[in-house]
Amino acid sequence: MKIYTKTGDAGETALFGGGRVPKDDDRVDAYGEVDELNATLGLARSLSVPPDLGTLLQRIQEQLFTVGAVLATPQGTKASAQIPTLKAEWVQDMEKAIDGFETELPKMTHFILPGGSQASSALHLARTVCRRAERRVVPLIRYGKVSADVGVYLNRLSDLLFVMARVANHRTGLPDVKWIPEKP
Repeated sequence: MKIYTKTGDAGETALFGGGRVPKDDDRVDAYGEVDELNATLGLARSLSVPPDLGTLLQRIQEQLFTVGAVLATPQGTKASAQIPTLKAEWVQDMEKAIDGFETELPKMTHFILPGGSQASSALHLARTVCRRAERRVVPLIRYGKVSADVGVYLNRLSDLLFVMARVANHRTGLPDVKWIPEKP
């Protein structure tokens, strides 16, 4: 099977379940952002994240394929019955992970600057890509094109990535760098 099909050369792409849309369609933009998020998580995994974080990131990457499939499949099509669905326990698992990680972190008293270790920096980058993906999904939710569960999942994931970035620094002995605004 060839990787190129030439069917998108005119600026359109096929949705799962049929139909063609422009490549700048809101739905395509949203699942493209989720794909970029998945790639940034792969980058983070390659940068010596602690093993428990790496295992969690891989599980999230697998879940993001489901998120992408949901975004790429119009509701009500035959294909929509064939794709996996988001599971409520995924969000619950993220919340448990956040709560667990926060027990090992010093209390936050200020905004912090993204950065520190390579792993933490990559997780902060992934967090910002996740927020952008969430912003692309909001209109799809608003107009009933996708379930609100997608937005909840991405919102919680960005929270988890923030905490994981802090954990990555903390475990390497790097403190959070507080943002101290200049006096006016």
